[in-house]
Amino acid sequence: MAVLLDTNILLRLLQPHHPHCFIAERAVNALHSRNETLTITAQNLIEFWAVITRPVGENGLGLTIEQAAVEMNALRSLFVVLPEEPLLQEWERVITTYRVSGKNTHDARLVAAMIVHGISSILTFDAQDFTRYTEIIVIDPNALR
Repeated sequence: MAVLLDTNILLRLLQPHHPHCFIAERAVNALHSRNETLTITAQNLIEFWAVITRPVGENGLGLTIEQAAVEMNALRSLFVVLPEEPLLQEWERVITTYRVSGKNTHDARLVAAMIVHGISSILTFDAQDFTRYTEIIVIDPNALR
């Protein structure tokens, strides 16, 4: 089975002093030990870049472009990056079916990628953002040991 990793998981893996870092590491390791295919999308990479290059004072990590590029390459080597096509049509179906607007539009794009690529589960700290989508299963990292 393949599991999509939400961007919040990727960010916590990069923050060793964050209280969720250990939980994210444990969950990823548990899925890996079960031979799950761990996947990410271009959307994850875009959101990840936005946070890690944003100044610390603006709720970012304040990495330089060079440091951020190293971290992006690490993600690409650790996880399977799903192809982008053909997401637009499915994304439009998801946002209209579930009446998605505003900030949640980004999560809907992850759901569209999951549907297009036949991925049934997402690992996320923000389960409430995904509960409306009946096509997917939400995995809470706190539940994995």
